[in-house]
Amino acid sequence: MPHFRTSSNDSLIIHPPGFYIIGFETFPFISVYFIFLAFVYAITLLFNCLVIYIISITTCLHTPKFVAVVNLAVIDIILNSCTIPSMIRTFLLKDNFVPFGVCLLQMFIYYSFAALESFALAVLAYDRLIAICFPLKQNSINNLWSMSTIVAVTWSVALGTTGFATIIMTRLSFCKSVRVLSYFCDYAPVFRLACNDNRLQWTMASTLSMAALILPFTFIILSYVSILVTIFNMESVGSRIKALATCTEHLILVAIYYTPIFSIFSIGLFVRSLDPDHRVLCLSLASCIPPCINPILYSLKTKDIKIRVLALLRKKRVGKIPVLPKN
Repeated sequence: MPHFRTSSNDSLIIHPPGFYIIGFETFPFISVYFIFLAFVYAITLLFNCLVIYIISITTCLHTPKFVAVVNLAVIDIILNSCTIPSMIRTFLLKDNFVPFGVCLLQMFIYYSFAALESFALAVLAYDRLIAICFPLKQNSINNLWSMSTIVAVTWSVALGTTGFATIIMTRLSFCKSVRVLSYFCDYAPVFRLACNDNRLQWTMASTLSMAALILPFTFIILSYVSILVTIFNMESVGSRIKALATCTEHLILVAIYYTPIFSIFSIGLFVRSLDPDHRVLCLSLASCIPPCINPILYSLKTKDIKIRVLALLRKKRVGKIPVLPKN
């Protein structure tokens, strides 16, 4: 295979034309899985776009909480759009070659929005924290401007740090294998193929994983500790139940996102017996399923959105009823 070569610091850096994605080689009926993922992708687009549309056209939903919900919906759409169509092309249509530049772009988009997914859940926890623990100061602390600023900061941090991590991949030389054992151009499987020093890339991967997963998750845990303390100090049982009910959707989202990821990494760290193909399958599910489930929870369990979705459906149904001509 021919290679692109660039000179850097008097050393020869070899960049291949691209990589071959070779995950799922041992699964006999893997095409069924990708048909399922196509369904997951359709649901992701449908419900996330519905949530965004309902919130955008409903003035009373232009609140900090629903700014955070729209942020999560946008991230969900981009995250699954980055991986599922390429997985279908790679494994269902058997087109598994990814050009070098496209590989780096996919790597950047995926890890940026995977980090943003984690940050978005922390932002929703912040909204619940202010609403329950500081109700009298909520309008001054957590308004549209402050929430928009927080969301913008998370985007800047995620895009900036992931951009740097992606750029330093160009310093690696790939003179051996170009077969990536994953379901997309995954960061760690790619830098492990390098034949020169990849310690900087390993350090960045470890640091960003900690920053994108552990820090937001720790903030969420601490937020809910404060929320529970506040709730238990409420005198009215009804107030306690009402406050807990406002956290239900978010807690389910947190469980859906973090449980499979932490379980996979824990098995890999302590047991070290997870088959590579099974690991790829579990990681792909952990990555693709939450963006599909998140909008369903908010559209079906959040009263404000559910009421407006039902009203929209009734309006469409009435609009389709033919008007009988008068005699």
